[in-house]
Amino acid sequence: MTGNGRPILAFLGWTAVGSGAALGVVTILTIGIFVLAGTALLAGFLSWRGRGSYIPPGLLTGTGLVPLYVAYLNRSGPGTVCTTTALSQSCTQEMSPWPWVAAGLCLAGAGIALGLFMRRSRPRAGA
Repeated sequence: MTGNGRPILAFLGWTAVGSGAALGVVTILTIGIFVLAGTALLAGFLSWRGRGSYIPPGLLTGTGLVPLYVAYLNRSGPGTVCTTTALSQSCTQEMSPWPWVAAGLCLAGAGIALGLFMRRSRPRAGA
């Protein structure tokens, strides 16, 4: 993995695989099978291109993005949240976003920290 942009692209690719896998598992009864198929194709491509060293940090970071998205969707919660327009009113029950924020930040933070640790501990060429 030489070059300035290659490691970050590999990390972002494996992050997409992690988030796709987590989203595919969560939505398995609806669109999950299609998301998992696309995720498997991306994982195969990244493995074929030799980007395997970023698998653990990328997967952890990507897995953390799904709880952060769930937290964003429930940002008005907890409780009943009503939306009123000129023609209608709809109410939904939302969860507290804070447990989702905590889980997402822990997973994503652990992945980023692991990636930085792995990058630092790697021997440099010519050193």
